[in-house]
This record gives sequence, C-alpha cells and structure tokens, in this order.
Amino acid sequence: MALLDSLFGKKKKEFKAACQITKEPIERNFGYLLTTAQVVTSKKYWDMIMTEPETMSYTVSHFKNQASGTQMRSMIFDKYATIAKAWIISDSIISYFDVDKTTARENAKKWWASEGAFAPENIGPAMQTLEATEFTQLKEYAILEAGRSRVKV
Repeated sequence: MALLDSLFGKKKKEFKAACQITKEPIERNFGYLLTTAQVVTSKKYWDMIMTEPETMSYTVSHFKNQASGTQMRSMIFDKYATIAKAWIISDSIISYFDVDKTTARENAKKWWASEGAFAPENIGPAMQTLEATEFTQLKEYAILEAGRSRVKV
C-alpha cells in the first residue's frame, strides 16, 4: 500500500503567484511585495485603474458630471484601498510605485519562503495605515481626478 501511495499519492501543490495588478505569473523568488498603502498612494496606479477598459465608461461618465460614474469610481477606490493583505507585484509594473525596491524585493523573497504567510510592516487597509489627511487627498485624487488626461469630454 505504501508503494501505491508513493506512486499515486497526492503531492503538495506548488506555491505559485501572479501579479495582483497585471495578473501575469511571477516566478518563485521574484516580484516585489507592497502594502495597500504603498499601492494606493500612486497616482500612476489610479490613472491606470480608472482608464482600464472595464472602468473607462465610469470615468467618462464622471467627467461628464454624471453622479453614477463618480459613485462607481468611489466603489472602485474602496475595493482596492480596503485590501488587508500584501500585494505581490511584477517587475513590469513596479515603476508605478515610489517605493524602496530593494526592501520590496527582500520582502517578496520572505513572502515566497513562507508561501504567502509573511506580512510586511504597515499591512492592512490604507485607511488604517495612512495619515487621515493623506488618505483623504489620495481618495479625492483617485475618485475625482484620476484619468482626466486620458478622457475626451
């Protein structure tokens, strides 16, 4: 029976990851680990999120002064700003964030070694980890201004 178990037994599933923004696979020991606060403080990130094909109609509606578009942008902001876990980010998108890349890479390696259990300092929803004034300013940018330069109204 032990021979059959060793031949047909379940193997431990390999720990894999994909970038939480681009969805591209990240190879073991690569990528960067960021907190929600580090992600949501990036204006480049919000410009990208609010002008993706899935969100562009809300952005156009918002800039045409339609309350429904602004309401949806607020919901999009809340969706991302309330994430409590760390974000594994690919090399292709890290330039959107003003972070210490060396520390973010080291944290990613710790995250990989712990199979996703490692959590960097200041983890949690952005509202809990940022100063109230900074949070309010970034929320206003994300909801009211992000993507303006990419929209013809």
